[in-house]
Amino acid sequence: MKELRVIGLMSGTSLDGLDIAYCEFTQNGGKWTFKSGPGVTISYDNSLKEQLQNARSYTGYELSRLHVDYGKWTGLQVKNFIAQHKLQVDFISSHGHTVFHQPEIGLTLQIGDLNHIASATQKTTIGDFRTLDVAMGGQGAPLVPIGDELLFAQYDNCLNLGGIANVSFNNDGKRKAFDICPVNIVLNALAAHFGKAYDDGGKISAEGKVDAELLKLLNAVEFNLLPAPKSLGIEYIEKEYFPILKSSTLSVQDQMCTFVEYIAQSIVSNVKPGSLLVTGGGAKNSFLIERIKHNFKNGEVVVPEVAVIDFKEAIIFAFLGVLRYLNLPNCLASVTGAKKDCSGGVIVQLE
Repeated sequence: MKELRVIGLMSGTSLDGLDIAYCEFTQNGGKWTFKSGPGVTISYDNSLKEQLQNARSYTGYELSRLHVDYGKWTGLQVKNFIAQHKLQVDFISSHGHTVFHQPEIGLTLQIGDLNHIASATQKTTIGDFRTLDVAMGGQGAPLVPIGDELLFAQYDNCLNLGGIANVSFNNDGKRKAFDICPVNIVLNALAAHFGKAYDDGGKISAEGKVDAELLKLLNAVEFNLLPAPKSLGIEYIEKEYFPILKSSTLSVQDQMCTFVEYIAQSIVSNVKPGSLLVTGGGAKNSFLIERIKHNFKNGEVVVPEVAVIDFKEAIIFAFLGVLRYLNLPNCLASVTGAKKDCSGGVIVQLE
C-alpha cells in the first residue's frame, strides 16, 4: 500500500485564478483511491491577470521575469495554504499557466518557475508535465484522462468544461481523449461586453436566440472535422473563432446563445452513450448544462458536488505528480498520439 499527501495546482486558460487542492492518494492492490481535503481558488488581481493574458506578446526577458514572478507568487499562495490548514505535505504538483501550446511545431510552455515554488514552500515540487509528450510527437494534451481512468472509472465519459471542453472515455480497452471546442475562453470574452468576468449561470446567454447561420459558420471551423488526437490552443481560437463572432451583426446575447448551442451539440456528437460526468467552471453554467442535457439523448448528465467541479483538474494534476514521483506512466500515447506512454514532468527535490 502506498499513501501520498499532495497539493495540486491548476491555472486554466479562462484565467479564473489559481486552484489549490490538497489530496491524499492510496494505492492498494494495484487500485488507486483518493480523498480530497481543503481546496481554494485564489483569484488573480487585475495586474497579474493582465500579465498572464498578454504574456504571448512579451519579449524573452519580460516572459522570463513573469515566469519567475508567477512562480514566486504561486509559492507564497501555497505556503500560506499549508500554514492555514496545518497540512502535512509530501510534495507539490503544479500544472503552471499555459502561454504557448503549438504541438505541431514541438512547442508547449507552462510558466511558474518550479524552483521558486519549491524554495518558498520548502517542498519537493513537480511540474512541466506536457513537454516530454510533445517532444515524442504527442499533443501534450489532454493530460487529465489518466486520472479519469484510474480515479473516476465509474463514468462512461469524463467531460471538463473549462476554457476549452475536453472529454475522455475508454474505447476498445484504450483511453481516448481530445479537446472538443472552446468554452469559457469565448463565453467570458463575450460576457466582458456587459462588464462581467463571466456569464453567471448562463443568464446572459439564455436571453438570446440561436442563429442558424452563425451556428453553421462555427460548425464549419476546421478543428471540428479533425480526427483525434487533437488539442486546442488559445492561438488557434483567436485566429479561427473570434473573427467569426467579431464579424457578426447579431446582438451579443444571440452570439452567446448560439455559441452555447454550438458547445452543447459539439459535445454530444463527440461522447459515448452512457453516463457523462461534467466538471470545470462550465458545469456551473446552468443554461449550458440544460442545453447539453437537451441534446444528449443517449445517457445521463452527472454534475457532481462542488468540490469535484471546482478542483477535479487540480486533483488530477496532483495525481500526475504522484505517478511521476513513482516513475509510472502519466501521459497516454493512446490519448496524445505520442510514440509511446511516458512519465512526464520535472522534479525539483530539496531533500
